[in-house]
Amino acid sequence: QGQLVESGGGSVQAGGSLRLSCVVSGYDSNRNWMGWFRQAPGSEREGVAAIYTGGIMPYYADSVKGRFTISHDSAKRILTLQMDNLKLEDSATYYCAVGARGLPLARFLQRNEGGQWGQGTQVTVSS
Repeated sequence: QGQLVESGGGSVQAGGSLRLSCVVSGYDSNRNWMGWFRQAPGSEREGVAAIYTGGIMPYYADSVKGRFTISHDSAKRILTLQMDNLKLEDSATYYCAVGARGLPLARFLQRNEGGQWGQGTQVTVSS
């Protein structure tokens, strides 16, 4: 079974940037969705960005489109989320995730059934 190790969270003022990284190890499949979810206190976990193995077909939630960029370096096995122009409402715990092999995007974003999660990293945006 694979392992996901995140880094890069922190505190930033509104309008600033942060870069989250996730080392993805133990996966040899080329048919996985991987991505980033976030969960704020009192809210459900939501998928904000996803990418297919190899760095193709990126997906973004409307709330982050144009501000966040997801990328996957398959050689280095690193999944990255570049977050620019951060807003107060982006504050949350962010989770790296890898979907089960063959899991469709819609089901991956819904709750990543059968997939794996990182430990989470906190992002706090202040005014």
